[in-house]
Amino acid sequence: MMPDLGKYAFAVLGSYGVTALLLAGLLVLTLVQRARAKRLLAEAEARMEKADG
Repeated sequence: MMPDLGKYAFAVLGSYGVTALLLAGLLVLTLVQRARAKRLLAEAEARMEKADG
């Protein structure tokens, strides 16, 4: 069900589209940074275990 947006339809729908793309980009960036942080943490923990034992 789509409301009648009249002459503002392009601007409103375009804004929704840009917002959706930005949110998706932030999600991807967050997931990439999370994976990198987990990898770096695992590497640091492995180095600490080597140094201790």
